[in-house]
Amino acid sequence: MKYVMCLPLGQNLLTDYDSWDDLRRSLAALGCTGVEGIWPGGPGPEDIPRDLIVSYHLTFYPDWLDFYREDKAALRRKFGSLDTAYQFYGGSGPDTLLELYRADLNRARRLNARYMVFHVSDVSLEEGYTYRWLHSDEEVIDAAVELINLLLRDCAPDFTFLVENQWWPGFTFTDPKKTERLLNGIRFARKGILLDTGHLMNTCLDLRTQEEGVQYIHRMLDCHGSLSDFVRGIHLHQSISGAYVRSHTGRPPDSKGKDYLTRFNENYRHILQIDRHLPWTAPGICSVLERIAPDYVAHELSARTRRQREAAIRTQRETLQKGGRCV
Repeated sequence: MKYVMCLPLGQNLLTDYDSWDDLRRSLAALGCTGVEGIWPGGPGPEDIPRDLIVSYHLTFYPDWLDFYREDKAALRRKFGSLDTAYQFYGGSGPDTLLELYRADLNRARRLNARYMVFHVSDVSLEEGYTYRWLHSDEEVIDAAVELINLLLRDCAPDFTFLVENQWWPGFTFTDPKKTERLLNGIRFARKGILLDTGHLMNTCLDLRTQEEGVQYIHRMLDCHGSLSDFVRGIHLHQSISGAYVRSHTGRPPDSKGKDYLTRFNENYRHILQIDRHLPWTAPGICSVLERIAPDYVAHELSARTRRQREAAIRTQRETLQKGGRCV
């Protein structure tokens, strides 16, 4: 079991770290073998050493299915106009998404990432407030399978492709039949699951403590039976936000006069209150790691600066050490 640190590979990367060797020293001090990178858009460092990149989180749009299906009526309703929608996605058809994902997949392969992470979910700005879903899990899964197979069609299986659970419509790791539907649909030899512990906790609004979160994760593993063997990696963080969801969802906020990007940015702040990405402080989470024994565990914790990032990872490492994990 190896530990990695999640890190955006943007222009500001070497603002936090004086050099690649400085980043290496930080990783070593935190017990990490490397980075799970993600491209935040725009230019980034072009000289990233390949030995630093263990894994790569592929780019994603939270709300993509209606664009992929070319549902113009839905796009007009969500964005106000087709022009605004096409500007947001950078094109006017499903090939736009496929080309974007291919470019990012090629970026990850150039960096020699050993596994890729891909979100299988779909949620609009409005749904993030109402929790009334426009598409079923099956609709999202089937469309994602189609896109994934197109994306990987000409790829040699020299990396592992992992699907990540969310709490939005799509893959949630709460229903083994839907998990099986997703895995069976993907035509790629090296496929598996990236289990996000915080996202899984977000599917249960009744959780009050981290200990209850641990028990809930075990229940979901129990109901998945042998499908749990597909879990190859873990995004490790905890999220208890049921009280917030109950008090801040049910109806969308007043958006009169606000353009889509303004509403998108406001929604992002709302989502961060739901998906907390906080470090575990309950040592019981070690029982989940012991049970799954994943190849990789990624510290995916909320942080704006290097200092915050290192402090959060140290907190989580101390928790794992208390639980008997040597990290």
